[in-house]
Amino acid sequence: MTVNCTTRYAIGRNEVKTFVTEQLRDEFLCQDFMTQDQITLIYTHYDRYIVGGVVPVDEALSLTAIDETKSEHFLDRRELGVVNVGGLGTVTIDGTEYQLAAKEALYVGQGNKEVVFSSVDKANPAHFYINSSPAHKAFPIKKVGLQDANILELGSLETSNQRRIHQLIVNGVVDTCQLQMGITCLQPGSVWNTMPAHQHDRRMEAYFYFDLPENQAVCHFMGEPQETRHIWVANEQAVVSPPWSIHSGCGTSNYSFVWGMAGENLAYDDMDVHQASDLR
Repeated sequence: MTVNCTTRYAIGRNEVKTFVTEQLRDEFLCQDFMTQDQITLIYTHYDRYIVGGVVPVDEALSLTAIDETKSEHFLDRRELGVVNVGGLGTVTIDGTEYQLAAKEALYVGQGNKEVVFSSVDKANPAHFYINSSPAHKAFPIKKVGLQDANILELGSLETSNQRRIHQLIVNGVVDTCQLQMGITCLQPGSVWNTMPAHQHDRRMEAYFYFDLPENQAVCHFMGEPQETRHIWVANEQAVVSPPWSIHSGCGTSNYSFVWGMAGENLAYDDMDVHQASDLR
């Protein structure tokens, strides 16, 4: 079993102004997440947030401690959010099994020792997308299905952004220290996500794009509102968004994405909105 972790250091808004496409992709795009029989992690210096992917096929995969956290167990000083975007899978926490179907989530609080991922059917393996942030208190483990989520219906076909937001791991649904996660699903005929665009100056965010048909892509917009940048994203890739950056996207097809946040507070609507007409 392999746990592969790399580190991304924080990049400032002025530094990004000099970046060419390859540099933007190297610093903010997270590729090759979903690798068979491997746990792939990226440890970022934005609020010490970790994003990763787990694809158990021929064996169960254990989320062991990594050198970046200098702890005996991965969750000694962290909390964890898991969203399955593949086939039926199981997450076993200290001997207790939690089965996750596609688009179901699991919150795992600080202090749990053993986290093991497995697939029910190796021919249709689970694809677990995971986020983790530092935690100061232990909260109970909780599974959250789509029926348990807060659901927001936003946008319209007229503006190409009709979407359903499933707030899975958020304040009011799950008790957490700072981690928040959910899924946004674009409806057929809609391609724009998170428009009007916004920033979270008090926290960072990561977008993981999935349900994207073959040979289709999403153009993810980042940067400052008056000096935007873009990154083309394929299926099952993620973009890490710094606090100073907007985060929005437009696809060549409808798609879904998992959003995850950590930082100063747990208020979902704590954002600074920028109208499309104001972007440059």
